[in-house]
Amino acid sequence: MDSNEREPLAGAAPPPPGAPRAPGIAGLSTPYRVVTALALGAVAVAACGHLALVFLHVAPSNTVSKRHARVIDSWIYPEFEQNWKLFAPNPLQQNIAVEVRAEVRTDDGRLTTGTWRGLSAEDGAAIRHSLLPSHTEQNELRRAWDFFTTSHDEDNKSTGDRGELAEQYLRRIALDRLDPQGGDRIVRIQLRGATTEVAAPPWSDEKADTQTYYRELPWWTV
Repeated sequence: MDSNEREPLAGAAPPPPGAPRAPGIAGLSTPYRVVTALALGAVAVAACGHLALVFLHVAPSNTVSKRHARVIDSWIYPEFEQNWKLFAPNPLQQNIAVEVRAEVRTDDGRLTTGTWRGLSAEDGAAIRHSLLPSHTEQNELRRAWDFFTTSHDEDNKSTGDRGELAEQYLRRIALDRLDPQGGDRIVRIQLRGATTEVAAPPWSDEKADTQTYYRELPWWTV
């Protein structure tokens, strides 16, 4: 038998010689059609479940969302959190940049502290002039920082049940971006946010303080 020939699946009737193959799923054998239908059904159920949980999260508080609040929050936070800062009455009017630096132990045992690295600037450069920018590069770091600041006070102390989750999420994203050289090992990392008010347009009489203000987080041990 030629090595390129394959035996037909058991129970599958071979097509007549010269008969054209039906397009799409209809052209598959019965076992493959069953597997494909099950896979598509699972994807559809998962998508509907995700949309339902997101809808309950953003919808006004109701009996269903109150009863299943724990399930909804565990699915939404932190990756799928939603907010309305793009719209009135309080659109975001600040540029917020997230930066990180690391304390590294070198091969010879010395501890060195690196300079601040602009993670937000790197994301901006990655999506600039891109026709299909990545959702991760646009929103992951920005949402993680917003999640942290809304769950912590000005002294960086947690104000709710999701404070620890927000810290872990932000730390994981920062560590994923850092790449120590050679045999160097990251010992600690520190993040900070640089907030600058957006200047008012030339035709407006509104005055804005465009000085950059920094919010430094404590050092986190890796």
